[in-house]
Amino acid sequence: MRFIYCLILISLLIMWSHPTFGHAQSQSADTEAIIIEVEGDPNKHQSYIQKHHPFVEVVQTFNMLFNGLALKGEPEKLAKLTSLDFIKAIHPVRTYKALAHDESIDLSSFVSEPDVAPLTLPAMLNKTPYTGKGVKVGVIDTGIDYNHPDLVANYRGGYDLVDLDDDPMETDATQGMPTIHGTHVSGIIAANGEMKGIAPDADIYAYRALGPGGSGSSVQVIAALERAVQDDVDIINLSLGNAVNGPDYPTSIAVNRAIDRGVAVVIANGNDGPDDWSVGSPATSPKAFAVGATQMPQRIPYLYAPKHDRQISLTPMLGAEPWDLEKDYPIAECTGEEEAVVGKIALLQRGDTPFHTLAKQAENNGAVAALIVNNEDESFQGSVEHESDPVTIPVASISKADGKWLLENMADEPTILETAYHTKDTTIAEFSSRGPVTMNWDIKPDITAPGSDIVSTVPGGYQALQGTSMAAPHVAGAIALLKEARPDWTNEQIVGALKTTAQLLKNEEGDLLEPITQGMGTIRPAKAVHTNTIIHNPLLSYGKIDSYRQTKTIDITIENTTNTPQTYTFDVPKKTPGLSWHLPQSFTLKAKERKTVPLALAITTQPLDKGIHQGWLTLRDDRNTYRLPYLFINKAADYPKAMGLEFSLKPLADDTYVYQFYLTESVKRIDVHLYDADTLIYDRSLLHFKDVASGMHEGELPKADIGEPGIYKALITLELDDGTYASEESIIHIE
Repeated sequence: MRFIYCLILISLLIMWSHPTFGHAQSQSADTEAIIIEVEGDPNKHQSYIQKHHPFVEVVQTFNMLFNGLALKGEPEKLAKLTSLDFIKAIHPVRTYKALAHDESIDLSSFVSEPDVAPLTLPAMLNKTPYTGKGVKVGVIDTGIDYNHPDLVANYRGGYDLVDLDDDPMETDATQGMPTIHGTHVSGIIAANGEMKGIAPDADIYAYRALGPGGSGSSVQVIAALERAVQDDVDIINLSLGNAVNGPDYPTSIAVNRAIDRGVAVVIANGNDGPDDWSVGSPATSPKAFAVGATQMPQRIPYLYAPKHDRQISLTPMLGAEPWDLEKDYPIAECTGEEEAVVGKIALLQRGDTPFHTLAKQAENNGAVAALIVNNEDESFQGSVEHESDPVTIPVASISKADGKWLLENMADEPTILETAYHTKDTTIAEFSSRGPVTMNWDIKPDITAPGSDIVSTVPGGYQALQGTSMAAPHVAGAIALLKEARPDWTNEQIVGALKTTAQLLKNEEGDLLEPITQGMGTIRPAKAVHTNTIIHNPLLSYGKIDSYRQTKTIDITIENTTNTPQTYTFDVPKKTPGLSWHLPQSFTLKAKERKTVPLALAITTQPLDKGIHQGWLTLRDDRNTYRLPYLFINKAADYPKAMGLEFSLKPLADDTYVYQFYLTESVKRIDVHLYDADTLIYDRSLLHFKDVASGMHEGELPKADIGEPGIYKALITLELDDGTYASEESIIHIE
């Protein structure tokens, strides 16, 4: 597990510029917008600030999901507030950014030629007659281009938590690094023009919690949640997250409170897969509907040499044309002589020359495509992207072994290669974060949805992005469909129906993917609308087992949604040393009846390996078979012990640094040592604590005690309560 800066890490962003829309979207150059957390009654503190600090504007008071105030003012006026004893913390915009693969799209050509590229349109998932009409969906993100022709009819309002005004337009080039993410997410849910979202008649309310470059703080997200709840939205989509794998992080707590107030909250599971324990807050919230990403069915190209009956695997290079050659072509080594590769597939050797330069050399010499041979044993994916001089031929990498074979055969006779295709079924996207959650050991994600190469709206047009950020709005849209189709169902029933009817994903060998990879599987909205059974809370986490023998019981609720009785039966699991299941015998539910049944698991730890144990229980009704994922931790597991280290100057101050980190269990001792980022030579100690409890920790350090500025590698060493040690690494920047 790597230590990284947190808070808001979104799968974004591309450079994009568009005209300024609407009215002014940011505060003037001599004012700043901040959100403060306070002790006590925020309304009383509002009166105090208005009376004693008249040049500071109180924009909004928050007291539903957290206690705080949104303020605007000149920096020197705001700085005078730092001495007030009721202020717990001050939260400006922070700059945490990540990049997502993107592809510009001409939507009309995509629709007419759907096999040109492995791309997905959101409307493909809606196989129902419903459109989400009358359902209010809040999108907490980077804002929205509400003037986009496919969104203008569905946009109903929102709020900007960055600039603290009622104009949640995406950041444009005049304000800093432009954003497109919120517009893309909104289009997946409810685009209604040339492109259709999954729920094209749903109402969109946009909340800009993330500013230029997609940056923002957890408190801006919490404030946006509160604003959305106040606006009485039915569903909230959060395609954002951080690296803290714990259920009690502040954003996760706020999500729970929003759900308790009757809002369905859908959250991206994160893009830090395929490692276990990589799901981050707020998807770690026990009550949130956390969504992983699937890769839709693919045609994967490879090369075939018929004479030798040999297949050559291809890894397409980013920024090149798709590899979809319709004819067979000879292959030739690119030696710099133009006539060598004209009308052929050029073979190039990986070395010190940039990939773009190699590809352009082949293209300029008349090659129809190019292969770059790796100089190491493993495969690789490079990029030939170049904004001003794009490559216009297909380019792919091949293994060192395949390159050697081609060179040897080319020396004897011409080698002709044809392009063929493997078909790969829907599967989990490699980047999709996996569970479980530390501390409460919940299975996450709850469910999956399409998240790879999703076409949607962006300012000025359409684009393909990928990430769990794109999967979550598919689920938000699906909930909108069910709210229209089943207006008498509760959020609990709708979420339960989507989980119950999900399609489980399998690997190439036909085995089910692990529960912490896929949850209940990938959504099928049409099946959910007509389900005859709802299993409530079907993801079974039995927690961490420390004693020699222990029995744990989880109660689940099964609901018969039909007008006739149904009989339910659990399959008896195969006997496994150390495990003994106690499941209900066959039982019948009357029409519309619910029944709570206990599922008991007796565990003897000694015969079992330490670590994560997971699998599936099988339940049958009169017509269908359902699989319920279960999980427990035997004794110990290799989960992250610390995460979320953040170190920066205190807002509105230039002589104090603030830090925070998160521990998943208590420790005897924690030390943070700094090393030169280039030489890795030890420099100095930064932090030292003894007997530290689990959870979030925050503090301050005087600038005079920090030492020389620079970029450092931080080594965090933990002495655990059992006497063992763990360590994590991070990069920190001291200004």
